[in-house]
Amino acid sequence: MAGHLFLVGTPLGNLEDITLRALRVLKEVDLIAAEDTRRTRELLSYYNIHKPLTSFHQHNRKEKGPVLIRLLKEGKDIALVTDAGMPGISDPGEDLVREALKADIEVVPVPGPSAVITALVVSGLPTRRFVFEGFLPRKGKERQERIAELATEQRTLVLFEAPHRLSRTLRELLEAWGDRMVAVGRELTKKFETVFRGTLHTALQYFEENPPRGECTLVVAGAPKEAPAFIPEEAVLLVEALQKAGRPRKEALAQVARFYGRPRREIYKACLLKKA
Repeated sequence: MAGHLFLVGTPLGNLEDITLRALRVLKEVDLIAAEDTRRTRELLSYYNIHKPLTSFHQHNRKEKGPVLIRLLKEGKDIALVTDAGMPGISDPGEDLVREALKADIEVVPVPGPSAVITALVVSGLPTRRFVFEGFLPRKGKERQERIAELATEQRTLVLFEAPHRLSRTLRELLEAWGDRMVAVGRELTKKFETVFRGTLHTALQYFEENPPRGECTLVVAGAPKEAPAFIPEEAVLLVEALQKAGRPRKEALAQVARFYGRPRREIYKACLLKKA
């Protein structure tokens, strides 16, 4: 009888962000396949879990994938974990899941943290409809075409980016999409967690002066049909989020007014009405 492939969500940074079920599965499986064995070993050590560990990442997936499928066919239960969050999202776990399903192996999700959802819900941007794009192509025509294609996407966009490419990406998005509201999450759930909220223009200025560390998650406002539908409650939330991020009230009001294509006094009035 074939084993099970468990997709186990692991913490983004704070080791306490793990479910009881995930801990049980990690203790019970025969093998744990990890994108970064050093990072996973820290997690296992923290919870006193002692199980065989093997690497499965972008550079060895073609060789290691068939090995893991063979073990699963032999009846071994395997837990797949990524660097952080849910495996299978912008990592080679996607390929392993596909091959396991082809081989009639049961794939079991064990939900856990997600950088996509974590960044989205703290962004202050609309969450009703969003699209996840992962990492943009690094260079060339493919990158230019992808950015151009997304310029008319009206849903909130979520992107991943490496710290050394962040400024370049912000600049290219600003040039191609115009100035939009953006939130940039860094070191999410960790000791030095920060979420920058502003516009693409102000974000570019900030991160050129303050180069980031750690992988970043960008949440960018979608393209307006003409101007975004003005919902006073959402406008007030954006003003408050900008102020909490350190923006002066006058600047926060001006940024939100530009975003909605409305006079600043209208945004100011909405804020006053909330206080009343």
